[in-house]
Amino acid sequence: MSEQNRQCSDTGCDKTSCESCDHANTAINFSAPLHEMSTVKKVIGIVSGKGGVGKSIVTSLLAAAMQKAGKKTAVLDADITGPSIPKAFGLHGKANATEIGLLPMQTTSGIEIISTNLLLNNETDPVVWRGPIIAGTVKQFWSDVIWTDIEYMFIDMPPGTGDVPLTVFQSLPVDAIIIVTSPQELVSMIVGKAVKMAAMMQIPILGLIENYSYFQCPDNGKKYHIFGPSHLQAAADAYRLKILAELPIDPDLAAACDSGNIENYQTNILDNVINILKNTK
Repeated sequence: MSEQNRQCSDTGCDKTSCESCDHANTAINFSAPLHEMSTVKKVIGIVSGKGGVGKSIVTSLLAAAMQKAGKKTAVLDADITGPSIPKAFGLHGKANATEIGLLPMQTTSGIEIISTNLLLNNETDPVVWRGPIIAGTVKQFWSDVIWTDIEYMFIDMPPGTGDVPLTVFQSLPVDAIIIVTSPQELVSMIVGKAVKMAAMMQIPILGLIENYSYFQCPDNGKKYHIFGPSHLQAAADAYRLKILAELPIDPDLAAACDSGNIENYQTNILDNVINILKNTK
């Protein structure tokens, strides 16, 4: 039977039709097993419908804030071809591997992180891989890495709705996602794509975080909407989502990311999100 007409995972089947076949309605299990020495309680995906909204910054801020709140935290950098998480936390070099499994690197405060940039000989080397290899790497980050007593794992997704988000939703036990967006008028379309994919995969959405929401002038305290007026409320109303936070454009945050000191960046703007995450069942 041709692959195009196949409705099950029985590769040894020689039938020409799936009708009246015992395997026709057999569901394919895509889930990846967690390493036997790992413990991960909650998995939160950080997603966006397009690139350039600062999703990795939001992931890093959430991880740092959760760790400061006393919860053992990890980041799985699923943006395989564009990893930036290690840079924000000042991590360099290669993660160690043993016969048992791969060991994530730890930040100054103890956040466990795995990323393709922690596997390369040179962190500026490009990752020129095809989709199946990229998707397989994400599953290996879950199955082959030894995660130690993690209470909250944040998965930094690549933008869009392609191979990697699909792999994460099908293969990893994602408890919920947070959608990151920006103030431009494209926001509704961007949010819509992420919302519809989450619905298709039956993944709960905790809410929206708008990045680059405004710039607050240090001289007069006024807020300036650099990217124009926000469309966040309209998008939230359209899809019945909660607004979790609106993050400003902050040169101090940019400097903290560039210097690898995002853990030392001081802000309470995500406290509400952390409280919501703590109460997520």
